[in-house]
Amino acid sequence: MSAKTDEILEQLKSLSLLEASELVSQIEEVFGVDASAPTGGGMMMAAPAAGGAPAAAAEEEQEEQTEFDVILDEVPSDKKIAALKVVRTITGLGLKEAKEMVEELPKPLKEGASKEDAEDIRKQLEDSGAKVSVK
Repeated sequence: MSAKTDEILEQLKSLSLLEASELVSQIEEVFGVDASAPTGGGMMMAAPAAGGAPAAAAEEEQEEQTEFDVILDEVPSDKKIAALKVVRTITGLGLKEAKEMVEELPKPLKEGASKEDAEDIRKQLEDSGAKVSVK
């Protein structure tokens, strides 16, 4: 490696997570690339001058997920009333809207919830007999 790339690498190692996130945003803007993880399992395309920094920063960001989506996957027919009560409590929806939500599955129930809230909602719904996933 050249002295310049060694210096850049050492500076990258010392960045905080917030600084790395800002760097990724700036690299995306300047070079017109997207550092988000692909859904198809392919490799990420990074600008050659970036030296892999977007990939490292994107991995760090994914490790510390702060917002979760709670998805109602399945409600057994004999547990619909109990699940309906929990859905109404969590969402504040009326009876008709909550019933539609319980019947049209899978359905996102809560988006952008904190980890604690998502786990609490999942526990309440599972206790009522529903199957839930948190993503």
